[in-house]
Amino acid sequence: MPESNNWQRDLLEIRMITEAIILAGGLGTRLRSAIPDLPKCMAPVAGKPFLYYVLNYFRQQGIRKFILALGYKHELIENYIQNDFAIQGSAIQFSIEQEPLGTGGAVKLATCTIEEKNFLLVNGDTFFDVDVNALSGFHQTHHADCCLSLKPMSSADRYGIVLLKEDGSIKSFEEKKPNSSGLINGGVYTLQTESFLKENLPDRFSFEKDYLEKFYSVRRMFGFRQDKYFIDIGLPEDYSRAQKEFAQNR
Repeated sequence: MPESNNWQRDLLEIRMITEAIILAGGLGTRLRSAIPDLPKCMAPVAGKPFLYYVLNYFRQQGIRKFILALGYKHELIENYIQNDFAIQGSAIQFSIEQEPLGTGGAVKLATCTIEEKNFLLVNGDTFFDVDVNALSGFHQTHHADCCLSLKPMSSADRYGIVLLKEDGSIKSFEEKKPNSSGLINGGVYTLQTESFLKENLPDRFSFEKDYLEKFYSVRRMFGFRQDKYFIDIGLPEDYSRAQKEFAQNR
């Protein structure tokens, strides 16, 4: 079939991603001085839990089903969602780990309730205002197993950087280096549901170390660059910055 016809066929097959898993089981160890008794995603930012902003943003991006992957003090999050949070046009479900499963185990458990061919995965303690339509289109036209949303950073010391090949596939993950710059993993992914569940991964594992870094060279993993607003509230100084920026209608 001519290449142009392949491109047209791919466009016809693209479906907007409407399901998302939010990793919301983080302990927030480095934020204990600021939020001693809360899961990290429930840290108050400008008068609302950080999770409020994550859910609302991705609802506006077209997500119609959220699965919250919960662990530490999950009752607090469930209570907030059921009693104090209203989101129009979207459903919210809970996937609760009975013991710590790591980020990968939490994703695997929650993925069992995904109904669509592809889904969005989001870290609940970061805010990255990615264009989900563009990410979804890139993911599907490249027939990817996983796509990472990458944020260009002039100072990437605390994150490490992701290197890409010319076709956008992952070349390597580089360790944290002083005075480094480049593309960082922004914590927003698209995954192909069936291929992820077929990996024969253990019940407890790290999504970053045991999936991304282990399989990027043998699976169809790509990076999608988006130079959009990004913040990770994992450190006290960034949590403080979030207070100011979100108060200014971020």
